[in-house]
Amino acid sequence: MSSEILLRFALAVGIIIAGVGGYWLLNQRLLSRAGGNLNSLLSPLPNKPTIVYFTTPDCAPCKTVQRPALDKLSNLLGEKLHVVEIDATERPDLAKTWGVMSVPTTFLLNSRGEARYVNNGVARVEKLMEQLQTL
Repeated sequence: MSSEILLRFALAVGIIIAGVGGYWLLNQRLLSRAGGNLNSLLSPLPNKPTIVYFTTPDCAPCKTVQRPALDKLSNLLGEKLHVVEIDATERPDLAKTWGVMSVPTTFLLNSRGEARYVNNGVARVEKLMEQLQTL
């Protein structure tokens, strides 16, 4: 009985590790795609941290959570932050090249224009601020 429990526990841990590893690999792939497609979006680079925010008109979390979070960040940081909002329905080519699969999706770029973080789904103010501080 005890060996069966250990086997199930090891299997569960293996599945968790595989899931976390897969998620990490997906984010790394998205970040590399974003870095390669930066010139299609920003020219010239703003020389400050930038948030690239993909949304759609019918996205409820975008309107109720993500947009207010970005507005609050913009008010707090002022000219130290550049926010680019992209409507994925108007620019499906950009959404595809950046690897956006759902909205809201935010990419955080450092002042050199290198993609450092990607948030699939809603990213609250606290998380975005923490990510910006590491840039």
